[in-house]
Amino acid sequence: MSIVTLLPFIVLIGAMFLMTRSAKKKQQAAAQMRNEMQPGTGVRTIGGMYATVKEIGDETVLLEVAPGVHAVYAKNAIGAVLEDSEYNRIVHGDDESDSDAVVPDDASSLTEAAEAAEGTETAKAADTDDAAAKADLTKKDAADAATEGQKDGKAEGETEAK
Repeated sequence: MSIVTLLPFIVLIGAMFLMTRSAKKKQQAAAQMRNEMQPGTGVRTIGGMYATVKEIGDETVLLEVAPGVHAVYAKNAIGAVLEDSEYNRIVHGDDESDSDAVVPDDASSLTEAAEAAEGTETAKAADTDDAAAKADLTKKDAADAATEGQKDGKAEGETEAK
């Protein structure tokens, strides 16, 4: 057998080795994260529920879902162990960022920009002489449409052919 015929098999075995190796690393990292849990830390389950760890057993974790509401979960159901600041930001809405953004007391600054933009659009429309040539996209009653459709005593679409 030549090396050319064995090359596809060697590449396939190498790819399988690399895939299983990365999967094992992810599993080990997840197990290490779960082992680092302490009572009082915030966690997110694989279902997306945020809770606080109360007790840790061999295979289970007692989580406080809401004040006074406890639930027992498998350790494997913990998707992420969160830092205190991140948990408080998500669950309690605490925002510890020191942003220098100025928030106005009223909405006047928001409407001034919209009115200025609207005013320039109105001025542009008034400057153009062919504003009447634009298509009229407003809804009209059936009676209005029928009267506008008749030109020279004929309904729209009629011809003079007899």
